[in-house]
Order: sequence, then structure tokens, then C-alpha cells
Amino acid sequence: MTPVSASGAAPDGPGGTSTGGGFRKVSEREIHAGRVVRLTESVFATPDGDRMTRDVVHHRGAVAVVAVDRDDVVLLRQYRTPVEGELLEIPAGTRDVGGEDPAGTARRELAEEAGLACESLEELGTFFNSPGFCDELSHLFLATGLSPVPRDPDGAEEEWMTIERVGLDEAAAMIDRGEIRDAKTIIGLLLARRRLGR
Repeated sequence: MTPVSASGAAPDGPGGTSTGGGFRKVSEREIHAGRVVRLTESVFATPDGDRMTRDVVHHRGAVAVVAVDRDDVVLLRQYRTPVEGELLEIPAGTRDVGGEDPAGTARRELAEEAGLACESLEELGTFFNSPGFCDELSHLFLATGLSPVPRDPDGAEEEWMTIERVGLDEAAAMIDRGEIRDAKTIIGLLLARRRLGR
């Protein structure tokens, strides 16, 4: 198995970056560098020697937290500009503080967004959000033993978000009904329910 860095990138190999399966990255050209993401036009060599060009979004990585209080899970109803509407989500955020490990980011985001601290923080796993075009890797945590702390919202979306508590069983039913459509939230709720023996 090829080792992968925290950003999801494989280590450099001869003649380019080894990506596994006989593919390798030959070059990349930066098209845009923004506050959250960087867009490149990347050229890859295929196993049979052909070349292919792909647009790739590079992301620092993120965390997401399933915060469970007794039988309830804490969800945030937040306006998302790309979809021009509100989504119901678990607390989450970008790993944008240098030297901060994923657990530290998870605790910080839980406080900033939901106004909560936790006694226990257990990693449930990692996942790539949308690997067809983006290298964002998310670390997923289960937080329990919750207590209130001051919120510190970052940006207009967080200032206007609402915090909701939903029963774990009801949250699963909301997924089935299509009321929860955010991928990290669906993954988090399903893994947390399994970890909690539900």
C-alpha cells in the first residue's frame, strides 16, 4: 500500500509523483490560489504511457464532529453559498491553523460553531470528500461529555446559523427522507451510530 500524506498526496516517485496503479503526476500549473483552495491544471501519465490533463482542487484538509449528548446529536443549519440554500450539518471546519493536529481543530471548531466543549473525542475515521476533482481529506470525530462554552462564529454564515438537537434515530430517518443531504454529516451519523451500538 502506498503511504499517503495528511493532504492525501502520495510521495514523489521517479519522473514525477507516484499516484498508485501505474499512474504518475508529471506536472501541474497553478491557475488560482484562494483563501481556502488552490486550483491547478495537472498532467498525469497513464499506465500505458499516455498523458491526461485534469483540473485539481487542492485543500488543506478538514475535520467534522458528531457531537452526541445522551440520545441527541448536535446539528447546524447553515446557508451554503455554492448550493444557494441551507443544509443541516454536523460541526466542521478547515485545518487552517499551522501546527494544529486534527483533534485540536475538531475541539476548536466544536467550540466556535456549536458553543460546546467535550470530555471525550474519539476519531471515527477519515474520508476523501470528492476525490474526482479535490484532494480534501476529512478527519471525523465522535464527541461526548458535552458542556457549553462561548461561541466564536467565523463569517456571516456562522453568525446566522442555528443550532439544533435531533435524536439519533430521528437523524437517521432524516437521512432516509432526504432532509440531511450533506455527505460528511451522513457519513458521520452512520459511523457514530455504529460506534455507539445503534
